[in-house]
Amino acid sequence: MRNSPRNSSTHVLLLPVACLLLASSPPAHAQPAPATLALANAALQAGEADKALALLNSLPATGPGAAQAQSLLCRVHFALADWDAAVKDCQQAVRLDSQNSVDHMWLGRALGQKAGHAPFFSAFSLGKRVRSEFEQAVLLDPHNAPALTDLGDFYADAPAVVGGGADKAQSIANQLDQFDPPRAHELRARLAESHQDFAAAERELRQAISLSPHPASQWTVLAAFFLRRRRWSDLDAAIHNCVAAAARDKHSGVALYDGAGVLIESDRQPALAAKMLEDYLASPFKTEEGPAFIAHIRLGRLKLKLGDSAGAKREFAAASALAHEYNPAQDSAH
Repeated sequence: MRNSPRNSSTHVLLLPVACLLLASSPPAHAQPAPATLALANAALQAGEADKALALLNSLPATGPGAAQAQSLLCRVHFALADWDAAVKDCQQAVRLDSQNSVDHMWLGRALGQKAGHAPFFSAFSLGKRVRSEFEQAVLLDPHNAPALTDLGDFYADAPAVVGGGADKAQSIANQLDQFDPPRAHELRARLAESHQDFAAAERELRQAISLSPHPASQWTVLAAFFLRRRRWSDLDAAIHNCVAAAARDKHSGVALYDGAGVLIESDRQPALAAKMLEDYLASPFKTEEGPAFIAHIRLGRLKLKLGDSAGAKREFAAASALAHEYNPAQDSAH
């Protein structure tokens, strides 16, 4: 037997309440902010720039997670080489959470890239802001090794008029000695090379390799040094050591990306460079440091050079599917 109908007056009273509850509830398909942020970060690491942007742009501009969302947006735009957007996003992240060392570091990086593509007077002004952001990042977290490295590189490369200086860079290297010796030796190598002491630079880079728990990346740094010195046989040996070290360390996949970039820039061993990029793209340990869409573009160019036009077409299509707004002309390694 059917249940008797509800009292009509009660039914009418309950309708507005039900409507309010429905209106205030998120859509069934919506993800809570923490879950969306985690998915966006995973997409960023995998090189899925379009997916990351769609996820991040679905989040509110204020409230819990907003600062992290802006920081991730900055990093996605950084990977896409959209420096203006990256600066804007990181500035917003810093406004929302001024005590976050990592956000200041990324803002410094974005400003640095913008400075590198700006006219002289704009670059001069931006350079001071770069230094300020890196210094703030280190002040907030003295053990932020990437931020210390960025600041040390700035001090080593920048003129004194914007706050550079070898003595300041050496001080940063001394700080890195305490908890990241490989980075300390790489910074000292940079200083030695800037003073034309190439023997000392090579010694420092080899010391970094010997001390690193993940030496594949340090081998690519040494290979890049040999590229600048035009020491071709030494470059080849360093790249082969990088490949061997990466095979023993699953978390060193990005070294394959970097090493392939050195080979591309030196116009050497295109088949090996292609194999390194294929292995990187097949790895589950890709990272934003080696954007997958750029890896596909580089691999496509290598396949064209090797006579595989169909393979090249597939790689370019794969890159476009991950990041349709990226302009391949912006890639410095051709």
